[in-house]
Amino acid sequence: MIISDEPVIKPDWRFLLSHPAHLLAFGFGSGLADKAPGTFGTLAAFPLYWLLAPQFSDLQFLFLLAFAFVVGIWICGTTGSALGVSDYGGIVWDEIVAFMLVLFFTPPGWHWALLAFVLFRFFDIVKPPPIHYFDSVWHGGLGVMFDDLLAAGYALLCLALVKSVLP
Repeated sequence: MIISDEPVIKPDWRFLLSHPAHLLAFGFGSGLADKAPGTFGTLAAFPLYWLLAPQFSDLQFLFLLAFAFVVGIWICGTTGSALGVSDYGGIVWDEIVAFMLVLFFTPPGWHWALLAFVLFRFFDIVKPPPIHYFDSVWHGGLGVMFDDLLAAGYALLCLALVKSVLP
């Protein structure tokens, strides 16, 4: 696989519709945004979470997220290979799955959801240790998925800290 920032082909709707993995990897099109595709992918997690979470028990939903993570390794790896870029910015399945995990543990209320969104995006963009380490050494689908799982962990820790200090 080529390790580059520039894709071999420019992804568009035709590319997304050419393979189910590409459509999912690009978050049903949210990853095609010209600016901040990761942010748009994270935003796409909201309606998907609101649609899916009520359909399952808590345990079933966590299993669904685990399944989405494992399948995401293949989805992101397949799409990255097709593009010739291991972690192309438009691949946002990792953000969607990780942020749905954050939303699952986020207290109810729009202010908590907003804080969760800001914290997740912050850690996904800044990539503090060990996120940066894994992002730089793990490539392919697992690397794409894993760094966002770590960002979700940081966001959840911060949410728990904020919740613990509020009356």
